[in-house]
Amino acid sequence: MKETIRPAVISLLAFTVLCGIVYPLVVNGIAAIAFPRQATGSLIHDKDGRVVGSELIGQPFDNPAYFWSRLTAEANYDASNSTGTNQGASGFIDDKGHLGPNATLVKNAQDRIAALRAADPDNTAPVPIDLVTASSSGLDPHISPAAAYYQVGRIARLRRQSSDAVKHLVEEHTEGRSLGVLGEPRVNVLLLNRALDARFGPAKPNDPAAG
Repeated sequence: MKETIRPAVISLLAFTVLCGIVYPLVVNGIAAIAFPRQATGSLIHDKDGRVVGSELIGQPFDNPAYFWSRLTAEANYDASNSTGTNQGASGFIDDKGHLGPNATLVKNAQDRIAALRAADPDNTAPVPIDLVTASSSGLDPHISPAAAYYQVGRIARLRRQSSDAVKHLVEEHTEGRSLGVLGEPRVNVLLLNRALDARFGPAKPNDPAAG
């Protein structure tokens, strides 16, 4: 019994120290030296040094003078509450055995389309799909370039700027595929909205331009 237990206990202690203490310290140390910003969460600071968000976590924007993010559903952009918020297209089987649409997905999409139309009645273009659906995590900080360009007219009108000036900001903040092949082009909504404020000034809640 002793010959069996002793090596098992020693192995447990050794691997606990190696995998639970040494390895995390080494990996975190390398990350802190090689990628200090990413290792601390890719945080975004204002001019006073205060944290205003992260490039990795989306934020809600309801003011129509800002670009709107993707839907978040239950997660509410809370990184500690990340969960599957994306809805499947099919939701139920009726009494005849037919697969019906997901009522929640349809309602969420219809509500977002109505909000977008109300904020920009003159925009009759089709609404990009990522503006009416949630991402898998509910935390996606990005929208597609098409979703950003769809909102340009509203932003330009409410901020009393030319569409070309706002489009130029979108172009500046469009990120290409990672390593040139991974993923799709995308726009970080928080960074884009901060660029809006930096270029044109913040939209005040009591300002007519804020809607």
